[in-house]
Order: sequence, then structure tokens, then C-alpha cells
Amino acid sequence: MPPRRHLLQAAAASALCNALPLRAAGDATARRSATPPDRQASGTSPPEPATVVYPRHLPQQDRQVDYFISLLHAALQRSGTRYALIPTQSEMVQSRALLKMASDDPSIDVFWTMTDPQRERTLLPIRVPLDRGLIGWRLCLTRADDRDRLRQVRDLRDLARLTAGQMHDWPDTAVLRANGLPVQVSTHYQGLFQMLSQGRFDYFPRSIFEIDAELASFPEQHLAIDTALLLHYPAALYMFVRPGRPRLAADLTRGMEALIADGSFERLSRQLFGDLVRRHRVDQRRVLRLRNPLLPAHTPLDRHALWWPLPGAR
Repeated sequence: MPPRRHLLQAAAASALCNALPLRAAGDATARRSATPPDRQASGTSPPEPATVVYPRHLPQQDRQVDYFISLLHAALQRSGTRYALIPTQSEMVQSRALLKMASDDPSIDVFWTMTDPQRERTLLPIRVPLDRGLIGWRLCLTRADDRDRLRQVRDLRDLARLTAGQMHDWPDTAVLRANGLPVQVSTHYQGLFQMLSQGRFDYFPRSIFEIDAELASFPEQHLAIDTALLLHYPAALYMFVRPGRPRLAADLTRGMEALIADGSFERLSRQLFGDLVRRHRVDQRRVLRLRNPLLPAHTPLDRHALWWPLPGAR
């Protein structure tokens, strides 16, 4: 297990030591047959399963995924309802997971991803930014032999002379284009790193909590992390629940609010992300602020405790 993963799990255990016990997820017999314990229900809604299935992620995403799984565990523990948390048997990319959830496929119950209006219309959002907005703090991967190129960028007009790379279905693609920035898209996540290495585009904006693991996962592409810029746009990474699990959505909302109220949410985020912000010297970077036309109206921007404070632009 990578050292960073040990840190994530240790921090999660420390921050959540007062959480309620969670039933072990290894019991395969509980996978879809169990029903939740008796409780007051409104109307005649059918009972929901006592299992919660989430998609297994790609190996290069393991480090960041540990944090989100820890929060999912903790929110379920603090919800007052006992659940078994189970990963899918096979790895699943974001686009496939979202399609399954939007069709109310019972093979996936919950997923965490950046919000946009379409996702909030088709799924049930838990409106707490799990990463405290850091999904919108973007550092840039570049070719190692071209790492100083972004030092010449002073504003968005300068950046618009270069081309970014993104997945075709990521909300970030629309955000970048809405700010006048050219984007080369791909339908293959791993292929983006090879495209960057081959010069198909100039930079690959990644969130501050994704970029280290991704760089380490593709050493053969000879990439580097730019040290000059921080692209920022308001964005939220939420848990989303499939439409057929409204009680699960209500329980997760209750559990997350409990973690916020007792300070566990902020403590865990600082334990896990504080080092990243310091190590990447965010306060010494030139901040380029982008608008996000995809940010839904109900995003809780007025709840300042939910967001990591952004350093001022230089």
C-alpha cells in the first residue's frame, strides 16, 4: 500500500474516532438482499436496501479515492442508519458510472463527482463540497522539457494562445471553453497523458489533489507539474445518489451535516489536503480566475466554512 494511502487512512481514523460503528461490508450475502432496519417512513415508499454500492476506481486514482470513501463511511455512520458499503467488482470510469446511476441501475448507488446542472437534474446531490472546493484549484501538467512555458502566462489572454487537454464529457471542458480557452478533447482518460507527451496539446489542468498521483502513474510520458500558475474556478465535488435511493440521500445529508457540526469534516480535510496546499506553494502562484457558467444556483457558496480559502491573486 502506498505511503500516502497509509496517511489517508490514519487521518480518517483519527478524525472519525467518535463515529458510530459500521457493519462490515465483506459479507457477500448482504449485497442486495438486506433491507434497512425498521423506522418511520413517509407514504408507501418501498424499503431500500441496507447496502450501498459505489464504483471501484482506476488504480491511479486510489490515493484521492481513499479520502472520499472515508467521508462516505463516516456520513453513513453518523446518519443513524446501519449500512454495508460495497465496491463494484470491476473498475469503472466516471462516464459509465454516471450513465448507470442516471438510469437508476441498482448496481451503483452512490458516486462522487464535480457537479453541474445536468447531474443535479438526473441524480440526487448531497450539497456538501467533499473537497472544500479544491476540485476547482487547477495545477497544470506539461511536458518536462517544456515546463517553463507557462511562466510566460500573465493572464487569460496569454493562456488562450495555448491549448488545454480534457476528457470530452468532463464539466471542466465546458468551463475552459466558456473562458475563451482552446481545448483538445479525448474519449480515453489514459490517452490524455500520451497526447500531452506527444505535443497534441500544451497543458493538462488537474485538481491539486489529483495531479501528484497522476504524474506518478505515467512516468514513461516524461511530464512535469508547472510551478507558476493556479487556475481557479468555483466548483463543487459532491456525493450523488441514484434517483431510486431518496432515503439514502437523506441519510447521507444528515450524516454530512453531523460531520460539519462537530468539526470532523474540516479536520479531516485539513489533515489530508493541508500538505498539498503547502507543498505546491499555492500562495506563491499566479492565480488566474475563471468563471464557471455550469455552477448550479443551489451551490452553497455562502457557507464559507465549507470552502478552502483561496489565496489572493498576485
